[in-house]
Amino acid sequence: MKQKIEQISTRKLLTYFLVGIISVLLILSLYYGSSFAPGLRKSDEAASRRYGSDPVFGGSSRYGYRADLLKDESRLLEFPKTIPICDLKYSELIPCLDRSLNYQLKLKLNLSLMEHYERHCPPQERRYNCLIPPPVGYKIPIRWPASRDEVWKANIPHTHLAKEKQDQHWMVVDGDKIKFPGGGTHFHDGADKYIIGLAQMLKFPDDKLHNGGNIRNVLDVGCGVASFGAYLLPLDIIAMSLAPNDVHQNQIQFALERGIPSTLGVLGTKRLPYPSRSFELAHCSRCRIDWLQRDGILLLELDRVLRPGGYFAYSSPEAYEKDPENLRIWNAMSNLLKRMCWRVATKKGQTVIWAKPVSNSCYSKRERGTQPPLCSSGDDPDATWNVLMKACISPYSTKMHKEKGSGLVPWPQRLTAASPRLEEIGVSPEEFQEDSRIWHFRVIEYWELMKNLIEKNFIRNVMDMNSNLGGFAAALKDKDVWVMNVAPVNMSARLKIIYDRGLIGTVHDWCEAFSTYPRTYDLLHAWMVFSEIEERGCSAEDLLIEMDRILRPHGIVIIRDKASIVQYIEKLLIALRWDLFIAQVEPRNDALSAGEEGVLVVRKKLWKWNAPVVTM
Repeated sequence: MKQKIEQISTRKLLTYFLVGIISVLLILSLYYGSSFAPGLRKSDEAASRRYGSDPVFGGSSRYGYRADLLKDESRLLEFPKTIPICDLKYSELIPCLDRSLNYQLKLKLNLSLMEHYERHCPPQERRYNCLIPPPVGYKIPIRWPASRDEVWKANIPHTHLAKEKQDQHWMVVDGDKIKFPGGGTHFHDGADKYIIGLAQMLKFPDDKLHNGGNIRNVLDVGCGVASFGAYLLPLDIIAMSLAPNDVHQNQIQFALERGIPSTLGVLGTKRLPYPSRSFELAHCSRCRIDWLQRDGILLLELDRVLRPGGYFAYSSPEAYEKDPENLRIWNAMSNLLKRMCWRVATKKGQTVIWAKPVSNSCYSKRERGTQPPLCSSGDDPDATWNVLMKACISPYSTKMHKEKGSGLVPWPQRLTAASPRLEEIGVSPEEFQEDSRIWHFRVIEYWELMKNLIEKNFIRNVMDMNSNLGGFAAALKDKDVWVMNVAPVNMSARLKIIYDRGLIGTVHDWCEAFSTYPRTYDLLHAWMVFSEIEERGCSAEDLLIEMDRILRPHGIVIIRDKASIVQYIEKLLIALRWDLFIAQVEPRNDALSAGEEGVLVVRKKLWKWNAPVVTM
């Protein structure tokens, strides 16, 4: 009897034990299931174990952004309190321009065509779902306008360019700073004097390159550290300074640290992410580009983005040295440009300036079969996202041909004038003016929210992540800032209006990383960006991590979106290591409102990399 009782007791204990184990497992399952909702993939778990302090390869989202989470307030409280920190060696990571990843993925790229400098984004299973740390010793950047001439060496600890270009006065190391005398490969005496020289060659009034406001947008190809663009700014000229992340590494990083408009890019196989007829002047000063390759396709790309009558300023040995090789290149290039109907506007010493025709008349007078041909009528010259370059000439529309020009008024009047191309996107001048008026008042409200935070010259590099017609940037005209206007791929047609207003910008897909170095923007404005990517099934968390990557410490984010999305994002601020929101308000409704909206203003903290953080 006693033995039987002991057996029953043993069975009960075993039952209780098993029930306890099952309960613990259920609790753990619920905990981890909610913490990584809607579920952490096995590939994520393996990557987390494998890489430890290195970037965590976790697919499109470690947390999984789903609309149903927005409806369940209890679930919002269960998001992780931290996000892993990347290893310090990734402090300058540019995910879609990571050549080491190209090698790992064994991409078959044509090096002679510069494909390895173009965008190649990591697949979902290789994405970096971790926060990029600042380099050791990082300091809050020197503020504009002093930053034009000097930056902290600790922020970009690369001095090889200073040694390599020491005879050209690009940059010099001076104690804990790197200074920029304003020189360049072909303007050792300074970009300011070189710019005056260009204006004198073109016989512009008062030796001013802006030509009475008729030259506003400039494309500087192979820009170095962007001193040419820096010295154009006092003339009310804004340059899109463009260079690849090539053997002269970090040149664009230096430019952005200085507060100069610039971006990573290359003339390779794909069109530049700018609409047709965007720039009055393209510039290449010893930019090491083979303009004759592939039937002149790179020159034809410049032709696409130049406005009617636009100029191409070319400073290179081919323009003045008469040795056999340079003479051969000069003759071939001159012949090609003549067949493209460009004319030599002026030539002096090291530099030649060509001018693009103002109408289609010259094209119709060419002999039949002349190369390069005109592009087909079905080609859209404004289509740029992942579009291959074409070895053809983009003719003007019938209207532009008749008007013999772009129809734009000089700067600064063009900032607020209705663009002739508005009708191409189905927007009336009245709608355009209303858009500008709304953004004027919205920006006033934003600055009121930030008034206790913003010091003088605190903000310099600004990004509008959904630029629409450029109203946000236009409203900042009296502030000493520049704005990178980003047109999401589904709104790319509107970028032409941005350029017609005398502003600059680019096309981008926010389901991918942006082509810039970490810590390059002071202010990010995200209007309805999260709603747009949600509709496409992309991850809000991935985008927040990307925003953290490109935002400078102490930088500010303004998120304006559906109220439910703003509430959702607020729950992730601790994990992002951003300051708790500075302001969260319900804005007044206007013609651009999408129902119930919220505005969240937050700031990024300056934190230091001490040790890997992998706890979620």
